[in-house]
Parts: sequence; C-alpha cells; structure tokens
Amino acid sequence: MDGRRPTITSLHGVVAAAHPLAAQAGARMLGNGGNAFDAAAATAAALNVVEPYMSGIAGQGYATCYVAAEGRVRTLDFVNPIPRRFPVERFTHREELARGALSVGTPGNLAGWCEMVRAHGRKSLPEIFAPAIALARDGYPLIAFNVEEINGVAPELRRRTALFEPWARTYTDGTGRVSTGFILRQPDLAKTLAAVAAEGPGLMYGGTLGRTIVDHLATIGGTLTIEDLEAARPVWREPLAIAYRGLRLHTLPPPSEAFQFLLALRLLEGVELGRLERNGVEHLDLVWRAIRLAAGERIAHNHPTPETLARLLGDDHVAMLRQRLRDGQPVIGPTEQWTGPAAPVAAAAPAMADAALAEHHTTSFSIADGEGNVVCVTQSLGSVFGAGIVVPGTGVCLNNFLYWADVNPRSPNRSMPGGPFPVCMAPSIATRDDKPVLALGTPGSYGILQTQVQALVQHVDFGLELQDAIEAPRARLMDGRAVHPESRIDAATLASLRQRGHDVMPLPAWHMRVGGMQAVAIDPATGARTGACDPRRDGYVVPA
Repeated sequence: MDGRRPTITSLHGVVAAAHPLAAQAGARMLGNGGNAFDAAAATAAALNVVEPYMSGIAGQGYATCYVAAEGRVRTLDFVNPIPRRFPVERFTHREELARGALSVGTPGNLAGWCEMVRAHGRKSLPEIFAPAIALARDGYPLIAFNVEEINGVAPELRRRTALFEPWARTYTDGTGRVSTGFILRQPDLAKTLAAVAAEGPGLMYGGTLGRTIVDHLATIGGTLTIEDLEAARPVWREPLAIAYRGLRLHTLPPPSEAFQFLLALRLLEGVELGRLERNGVEHLDLVWRAIRLAAGERIAHNHPTPETLARLLGDDHVAMLRQRLRDGQPVIGPTEQWTGPAAPVAAAAPAMADAALAEHHTTSFSIADGEGNVVCVTQSLGSVFGAGIVVPGTGVCLNNFLYWADVNPRSPNRSMPGGPFPVCMAPSIATRDDKPVLALGTPGSYGILQTQVQALVQHVDFGLELQDAIEAPRARLMDGRAVHPESRIDAATLASLRQRGHDVMPLPAWHMRVGGMQAVAIDPATGARTGACDPRRDGYVVPA
C-alpha cells in the first residue's frame, strides 16, 4: 500500500467528475445503455444539484467531443452572445459586475446538454434527468467541500439583503449556515428539472421558465430579455487543433479564448522539457514564461479572425515567440484582460488577485464510453453561486458571466451588446493517429488556460501517469510578474525563480486556485479507459 488513489479503469467506459454522485449519475447512464453524450448530460444535470455553486441549467459552457460514428472531433459552443440590452456604457471595471441582475449572461447550459443528446445521444430526456431529479427531490448529505463553499460565500451574500434570503432558504433552510451531513433538498429545482425533462429545452428558451427568469430579473434591474433566450443556440464548430509531441490537441476555436492554451504548447514544443529536472528551475521557468507570452498574445488579439489566428499559431510567429521564451529576460504583462499603458500592471495586480479569489467556480468532467465516444465538458455559473440570484419558485441559480465581459472603455476588446462573448474555457481531446487518447479539462477562470498546459507537460513530456500528472504541483500566474505556486514546490527552486524575475507568492500545498482537473486516458491498443480526478476538489471516477 502506498497511500495513492486507486486507478479506476474499465473497458466499458468511465466518468471523471467533480462530485462522486454526479460521476455515478453519468456511469449509471452508460450502464443502462446510454452513450457518452447521454452520460454527459446526466452528469451535468446532477452537478447542478450536488455542486449548485459551480454550474447549472442557467450557466454557460463548452464541450469538445470525439464522435466515434463519424471518426472526428467536434466542439459545441453553448456560451451565448452578450445580451442585447447590456448597458456596457454604465461600467468601467469588471468588479462592478460581480453580483446582481446586470451580471447575468444568457443561459446556455441547458441548451448545450440537450443538443449533445439530440445530435449524438440515444436516451430520452426523462431518462437523462432522472438521477438529478431524484437527488434534488430526496436530497443528499453535504460533504466537506460542499460545506466550505456554502459557508464561505454566506457572509458576502448576507451583506446583499435582497439576494440573501432566497439563497439561504434554498441552500441552508434559511439559516445561512450548514454543516457536514446536512441534507440538502431542493424541491423547487426538482420540479423545474422534471418540467424540462417533460417539455424539453424550449421551457427555458422562450417558454414559461424563461419568462419567469426574465420577469424576475426585470423586477430587480436586469436587462436580459426573452428575445435573448429565444435567440440562444448551441453552435457546433470545427475544432482548433495543433500537434504536440506526437499528439493532436483539439479544443474550441474563437470566440473561445482556448487558443492561448494551444499557443503555449506550440512554444514549449521547441524545448526538450523531458530532459530537464521535473519541477526544477528550468522546467518551471520555461512553462511560466510560455504561459505568460501566450496570454499576452491572446489579450492583444482577442477574438481573432481565422487569418489572424492562423498567423498567431503559425511557424514564423511561434519562432519569434520562442526566441523571447529563451532570452532570459523577465516576461511581464497581463494574464487576464487588457490593462493598457495607462494602468500599470504592478498597480493592477493586487486588485485582480483579490478578485480572482472568487473566480474559480467552474466545473469540468470527462467521459469515455465503450463505443469509442469521448466527451469533455467545462461549464460554469461564473463565481460561487453566480449572480447570487435564486429565481423564486424554480430553484434555479443564475450565472454572473458578465463579470468576464471586458467593460474597460479604453480596451480594444470591450464587450458590446449582442456581440460575441470570448470566454476562457478549454475542454480538450487529444488524438493519436486520429484516435482519441486523452480528454482533459479544468475549472479555474483565466487559470484554465494555464493549468491544462502544466498538467499536459507533466503527463506527456515527463511521462507521469494521468493521476500523478493531475496531482503534481501547479501555479497560477496573475498580471505583471505575480505567480502563485503551490508550496509543495521546493523552496530553493522558488527562490531561484524569484531571481529570474517571477514575483513568487506561494499558496498552500494544495489549492483550488490552480484548478480542479478531471480527465480520461484511452489506450487504443487495449481499449482500457482510465479516469483521473483532482484531489483539490471532490473529484471522483466511476466506471461503467
């Protein structure tokens, strides 16, 4: 016995999700004759119940899928455009949109789940939603992470009187506090999910549920309209892909900001990382520099045209960036949104670091079935409990995705009403010889585009088993020079990295700021599907 998590593997499929009950719901769908697309929708719906602070039917997200029957990767975008009446002229700083009615983006998750099933699943919506409905109706005992998240946000919401009462009634029986073992029942949400199962996604997108949401927001100053909901459409897109160490990495194209993740890997492919000391000074310096350079390109060229994107990922531009990667001079710049010359990054970084504490409330899960289908989904409410708004009588908690809108009036990337909404999520699938071998995604706000690079390097360049690669220490880079590494990295190594220009401020040994990754590896020779999950959250793998 070595104290490590057991390896969960199966020939018939596995589900790796951020809560054991959600992973169980997906695995049950596989065991009952469903495929990975059915299991993805069932897992997502169950996460709405057991991680109500992370995602739900009123959130937004993306999926990257390998469709076995078609022998190809597809991506599904269910992040909707900016609401058409969003009053961007009223804001100058994103912190103004942290909570409340004006922070709510057009819900997309429900449409995304149902579209995956419509396009490639085989189960009915009543079958798919049944596990989530039962969990919401019957309740489930809260475990430690549930308690930490609910109690952690309660003091903030208590200061927002209009938001606190319905929130506390829904999640804490009105007390504003819970403890381990508390049975969380959500009868209103159970009724809503049952209605969705019976009537389909139209209930949200123009139907009675959508009108209830819009009418409630109107009473508290919101601008989301029924027209925004009626116009919401999940969009299948051709994946953006690059080669890396014999793999082909696929993720979302723009308007997703996932191209930063791929660009960082393009830079690192020019370095023989596997010959370096793992978690040593050279390894970490190069990876951190590549991440910061790629973030700068993403911010400078946000939502690029296909021609610009091809140039950014092309050999000439990558070669120029690789020179900068290896020149030894500190790389200083933003990692989140445009700051501009009038807002020095050194001054902006502390405020952004404080705001980032509440940003990591996203969830990601990976599924592989026994038929060759693979699905990786990353979805969110935004911050913990999103906008903080629970719509009366529905159990639905609304997102605060517009906190990620760029409202800086000086920014070239300023969000516009009705315009595209670039979001920093990057669910990915890797193929080798056109066969899927890895599904990997993570939460973590702008850290998503950093965390996945770090874990892939551990797995691909250093050869760690997938679970070990996820458990390896990681870092979150913030604006300027700031880097927040987990303190399991050797102190002498961190001291040397400071001398190289990184403003190192260690986190505890394990910290959710660096994500909560769930992944599945597929062995094309044996057919084994092996799940891996992140101990920084309540990650769990369940086989079919």
